Amino acid sequence: MPDLNRIIIKRLLLAWMMVSLLIGAGVFLIESARIDDAVIALAETESRNESQRFSFEGMGGKNTAPADLITLNRQAAEAVRRNYVEMKGYDTAGTLLFEAINPAFERLRVALPKDMVRFPADDAHHFQKLAIAGETVVQLQIPLESGAGRLAGHIEAVFVVQPEDLERLDAELRRFLIIALVCIACTTMALYPVILSLNRRVVRFSDKVIKGNLEIVTVLGAAIAERDSDTGDHNYRVTLYAIRLAEAIGIERIDMRALILGAFLHDVGKIGIRDNILLKPASLSADETTIMRTHVQLGVGIIQTSEWLQAARDVIECHHERYDGSGYLKGLRGENIPLTARIFAIVDVFDALTSKRPYKEAWTVETAISMLEKDAGTHFDPQLVQVFKHIAADLYGQFGQSNETELNAVLRKLVKLHYFKLIAQSEGQ
Repeated sequence: MPDLNRIIIKRLLLAWMMVSLLIGAGVFLIESARIDDAVIALAETESRNESQRFSFEGMGGKNTAPADLITLNRQAAEAVRRNYVEMKGYDTAGTLLFEAINPAFERLRVALPKDMVRFPADDAHHFQKLAIAGETVVQLQIPLESGAGRLAGHIEAVFVVQPEDLERLDAELRRFLIIALVCIACTTMALYPVILSLNRRVVRFSDKVIKGNLEIVTVLGAAIAERDSDTGDHNYRVTLYAIRLAEAIGIERIDMRALILGAFLHDVGKIGIRDNILLKPASLSADETTIMRTHVQLGVGIIQTSEWLQAARDVIECHHERYDGSGYLKGLRGENIPLTARIFAIVDVFDALTSKRPYKEAWTVETAISMLEKDAGTHFDPQLVQVFKHIAADLYGQFGQSNETELNAVLRKLVKLHYFKLIAQSEGQ
C-alpha cells in the first residue's frame, strides 16, 4: 500500500496523543488530589504537634485565670513563628482565649477572604486548602481535650505550606506524568512493528484479491470481445484511456473502481444477443437495431445479483446515452448522464476509430479527435472532449500499438494504485 509506513506512524502518533491526553489528565487529577491530601496531612501533623503545647485542664469561661491566659498567648505566639499566619484558641463556649499573629505573613493575613469557612465546634479535625496571594495555605480547626478526655476547646489557625514541600510534591506529580507518558510511548512503539506486519499481510492479501478480481473481469471482457468479433486489446485500451482521462479531470470526482469495472464490462449484455444479429456483416434493420439495443438491459440484468459488480452499472447502462438526450436506454441529457459513462463514451469511440477492423482501416489520432470535437455537445460532453484532445495523442502513443500482455501489466499497476487510494480514503473518513 502506498505510504504504508507514513500512514501507520501518523495514526499511531495520533493514538499516542489521544491516549496521552486522557491518561495524562487522569494522572494529573489523581495526583493533584493526592497532593491536596498530602498538604492537608502535613498541616494536620504540624497542628497536632502544636496543640500538645496547650493545656485546657480547668480552663474556659470564668475558671480561666489571667496568668493562664498570658501563658496561652505566649505559647501561641511561639507557635505562629514557624508556619502559621495566625492562630486563635476558643473554649467550648466559644470564648476567645488567645490570639497570635505572625508579622512575617502579614500580607497573607490581609489577603485572607472575609468569608472563610466556619467549621462546627465539635471534636473533629477540619481542614480547607486555599491559595492566597500566590501561597498555599490550609485553614484548620483542631479540637483540644482536657486531661479527663473531655472536649475543652479548639484551635483555629491558618497554616502556610512551605515552598520546598510544595516543590517536592510537584516534582512527584511531574515524575508520575513522565512515567505514564513514557510507558504509553513505549507501548505505542512496540505496537508499530506488529501493526506494520499485520498491514503488510492485509496488503498482500488485498493484492491477491485485486489480481483475482481483475483477472475475472478481464477474462469476462475477453469472452465478450471474442463473442463480438472484437479484440481483447480493446477492453484494455479503453480502460487505460478512461483512467487517464479521469485522472486529468481530477479523480476526487470519480469512482475509479466503477469506471474500471464498467470499462471492461460495458458490453457484457452482448452475450445475450443472437449471432445472426450480433455478427451480421451488413447494416441492421430497424427491428434488429431494437434487439441489439437490448444488450444494455441484458448487461444490467447480468450484474444485478453481484454486489461487487454493481459499481459497473452506470457505464453499462448509460454508455450509449448522448449528451443532447438522443441516446438510449433512458434518453438522459447533459450532466444527468453519470460522469463515468460520459468519460467512457469518449474513449470507447476514440479507440474504435483509431483501431483497425476487418471492415475499416485505423483512423489517425487527428482525424478521430476532429470527429469527437464535431460531436461535442451532441454525442459527447464538450468539456471532457476538450480535456481528452490534449492527452489523446500521448495516450495513443503509449497504448495504441501495445499488445495485450503489455497493456495488462500497465493496467494492473494503475488498478492497484487507485484501489489502494480508495482504501486509504475510506479509512480516513
